[in-house]
Amino acid sequence: MLVHEDREYLLEPGAEFGTDLGVIEVPEDVAAGDTVETHLGTVFEVRELRGPDLFDHLERTGAPMMPRDIGLVLGLTGVSRGDRVLDAGTGTGILAAHLGRVDADVTSYEIDPEFAEVARENMRIAGVDDRVEVRTGDLTAHLDALAADDPLHVLTLDTGDAPAVVERAGALLVSGGYVAVYSPFVEGTREAVRAAREAGLVEIETRETIQREMDFSDRGSRPSTGGVGHTGYLVIARAP
Repeated sequence: MLVHEDREYLLEPGAEFGTDLGVIEVPEDVAAGDTVETHLGTVFEVRELRGPDLFDHLERTGAPMMPRDIGLVLGLTGVSRGDRVLDAGTGTGILAAHLGRVDADVTSYEIDPEFAEVARENMRIAGVDDRVEVRTGDLTAHLDALAADDPLHVLTLDTGDAPAVVERAGALLVSGGYVAVYSPFVEGTREAVRAAREAGLVEIETRETIQREMDFSDRGSRPSTGGVGHTGYLVIARAP
C-alpha cells in the first residue's frame, strides 16, 4: 500500500497509476519501508497491508461486515491458528480474510459466482489465499457432506438462511465449538436464537453492535453527530 499524507493507494508491484500528484510507477521489487516518487516529485511511503486496511481497499460486492463486528466475532469465538472454520455469505470476504489472517483454515461459501470470484481475488490481495478457500454454492446444499468431514471449531454465518444451518450446528462443530450469526435485522436474529435453542446449543448470547465516535474541540467533547451507531446483531452460541 502506498501512502502520502491522507492519500492511500493499493497497487501491485509493477503497476502504473496516474494521480493529480503525478504518475506512480511501482517497482517490481518494492517492499514495505521503501519510498516511491511520482514523476512530479511527490514521495509515497510503502506500507504493509494491515487488517484494518482491508475494509477500505478490497473490492466490494456489497456492504461488508464492519470492523467492530469482525472484532466481536474474533474475540467471542476465540478463533486461532489451526482452527477449522466454515464461513457462509462470503460477500466481499472481509470476515473470511480476517479469519485467515489469524491463521485459521477457512472454507467460505458464496452463492453468487461473480461475488465469489471477486472474493477469491480479495483473498489473494489480503495474502490469505493459501488459508481461505472460497467455494461457489449454497452452503445448505452441502451440509450432509460437511457433517461427514472433520468437525469444525467455528461456524460463521452472514446469510438469510442462517437459522437452517444453525439447526445442524451440533453435527458440524467440535464439543465447545462456536457458531456466530450476524444479521442486520432483529427478525433474523430471533430466528437464529430459536434454531440454536432447538439444536441444543448452549451459552447463547445476543448483542446489538452500537458504537459512537467522539468529537473533541475547543468548545468541548461529545459523541459525533455523524455516522451510523448501529450496524447489526450478533448471536454467539456454543456446542455442548
